[in-house]
Amino acid sequence: MDIGFARKCQRAHPRAYWGEPFPIASSTLMSHFFRFLAALGLMLGLFSEAADPIKIVLVAGTVKEVDKPGHHDYTGGCEVMKHLLEQTKGVSVSYIKEGWPQGETVFDDANAIVFYTDGGGKQAYLASPERITVIQKQIDRGVGLVSIHQAVEFPPQLAKQAGEWMGAVYNKVLSGRGHWDSKHETFPEHPVTRGVTPWALNDGWLNRFKFDTGMAGVTPAVWSGKEHLGSPKGGTKDVVSWTFDHADGGHSFNFSGLDAHFAWEFEGARKLMTNGILWAAKADIPESGAPCAADKALVDSLETPRTAPPKKAKK
Repeated sequence: MDIGFARKCQRAHPRAYWGEPFPIASSTLMSHFFRFLAALGLMLGLFSEAADPIKIVLVAGTVKEVDKPGHHDYTGGCEVMKHLLEQTKGVSVSYIKEGWPQGETVFDDANAIVFYTDGGGKQAYLASPERITVIQKQIDRGVGLVSIHQAVEFPPQLAKQAGEWMGAVYNKVLSGRGHWDSKHETFPEHPVTRGVTPWALNDGWLNRFKFDTGMAGVTPAVWSGKEHLGSPKGGTKDVVSWTFDHADGGHSFNFSGLDAHFAWEFEGARKLMTNGILWAAKADIPESGAPCAADKALVDSLETPRTAPPKKAKK
């Protein structure tokens, strides 16, 4: 067989000649082939990752221009959460100010929606039946819901909605609220508490929520009350953070603290919030918890500038 002719044929029809004893040509072809497979695998991996991001929509309530610096700083808190969440690979964050987006389609591809706003009926997303329907539509398709601080307080006429969305109802007459010292050292075993370290602070809380009998689907995560402080000994009345598994598979995470912006300085609080939001979005939580690196300088830099109210004259 003419070797020169065979080599020409091999170059023209490599598949037909892979079995021929031409080691130089065969090894070169195989090398190119495996490089092609490796590049294809990498491209498919990148495509798969890009095609399935975890989208979180953060909705910040309106911040008063005249108020104690750091108090009810919804925009500053959402800036912190954006920084924390984007430390997890594959997470994208959309950030909405003033309580409601200009275009409601921002929710349509979300994995979780986070509301950090005023409560008691001041929530913009509860301002009309049409807006409630928009959120209900998202919950019905399995989108996670996260309610922070006063956002956990629904008006009385929406108590049924609160129970269905969050697994608990805040009753303005029977429930409690206020500021007190709180120390958090004991946490149940749950994805939202992975890697959470103890922290202590004086913050503003809402407690004494009404849960359904048997607390179906509810897992308490943090407790706080004036008598037992942050101990689970406070029981159901002192639950201030909990998860709620919807019957249809959706997730809700709720935390009634974070009245004060400086609470973000505590790693335990940051870890709990980051885990909780990602859990609501049905993301996998590492055994050590989600990354949540931040320091005092960063938290302070994200605080919303405010004009302090005038001091009250002494009587």
